[in-house]
Amino acid sequence: MDIVFKEVKILDRKSPFHNSIQNILVKDGLIDKIGKSNFRASRIVNCKGLKMSVGWFDMRANFNDPGLEFKEDIESGCKAAASGGFTGVATLPNTEPVIQTKSHVEYIKSRSSVFLPDIYPLAALTTDTKGEDLTEMIDLHYAGAVAFTDGEQPIWNADILLKSLIYLQKFNGLLINKPEDRMLTQFGDMNEGPTSTILGMKGMPALAEELMIKRDLDILEYTGGKIHFSNISSKGAVSIIRNAKKKNKNVTCDVSIHHLIYDETQLHAYDTNFKSNPPLRTDLDKKALIKGVSDGTIDVIVSSHSPQDEENKKLEFDRAAFGLTGLQTFWPQLNSLAKEIGLEKLIEKITDAPREILNLTKNTIQEKEVANLTLFSEKEEWLFNDKTNKSKSTNSPLYNTIQKGKVMAVVNGTKSQIDPSL
Repeated sequence: MDIVFKEVKILDRKSPFHNSIQNILVKDGLIDKIGKSNFRASRIVNCKGLKMSVGWFDMRANFNDPGLEFKEDIESGCKAAASGGFTGVATLPNTEPVIQTKSHVEYIKSRSSVFLPDIYPLAALTTDTKGEDLTEMIDLHYAGAVAFTDGEQPIWNADILLKSLIYLQKFNGLLINKPEDRMLTQFGDMNEGPTSTILGMKGMPALAEELMIKRDLDILEYTGGKIHFSNISSKGAVSIIRNAKKKNKNVTCDVSIHHLIYDETQLHAYDTNFKSNPPLRTDLDKKALIKGVSDGTIDVIVSSHSPQDEENKKLEFDRAAFGLTGLQTFWPQLNSLAKEIGLEKLIEKITDAPREILNLTKNTIQEKEVANLTLFSEKEEWLFNDKTNKSKSTNSPLYNTIQKGKVMAVVNGTKSQIDPSL
């Protein structure tokens, strides 16, 4: 189907049409024409007051498929991602079984091919993500794995980390680690500090994150290679990575949208939907993370989408599972940061930056390029509830609340989804 997006403001620094209002004709999966002319098409979308960027990319989400489909599956995850504005998602390997063989990677790619977003599997670095034995990374790479990580499990074994960084250099592979010393966070439920003491909860110190980052950076300096720190959460982590990036261009990191919006004070009501790992930390940590995004220390913002079933969330706080959903509410939360950080910078963190880190093709809004687009409103309000939720899970503190900022359309080649109101 051919579509004209009429009078849309383009946000794409790589495009000659950046910051201008144009008409865009999408035909047969390509951007056929851009200009002021009244192009003809079978579908005309009035975009006055709306903005369009390259399609968004989420570098960290868990779709729980295979094995844990009662929380989420590839179909529901893709629907949530598309509704959230994403045309590409990198998915964690923490499934049952773990994504650690060629057939597992091929399963993810084959199942996701029928849905709008492209799914890029992150394969396990170690067997069953236990940190003991390396997976067949070269085979996984050629099968389609875009990077290697134990996902929600930190790489605790220093020898495994060292050998992996050396091994991955054979094909310029990327190692992703969630920095956490589990011996320091064992039995913890929230950030360690005065708030955890007041609430009577076992704390998870920022030190656990910062020690792991320092260890990894020392090993990286010894071995060479590339490392990406995922879900950083503390002021100290930002400072350590900022200094490391001055010496080593092969160090990158991301932060979840939740850690830019919330802090530990949200936990006073013992709402398990705020329970995450890494935990929400102090207001000072949150401000340091925002500064890290602003000055380029933090490369990518992720949804850290972690769906949980009710049986794992409707419990006493110390017994509840970690994690909250983030795909559909990602844009309203990001939108709330635009005045402080700048919209263009935020968009770059979810378009070009993740694709560059994963060595994927970077899209652009120019004629004859593949149509990979996200259309969004900064002012449109909508209710996030059972009617609008596309995920199987409801573990979000934003459930049944009005959100400001709405994704109006997504296009990925010949696949498209357009809000009925347009």
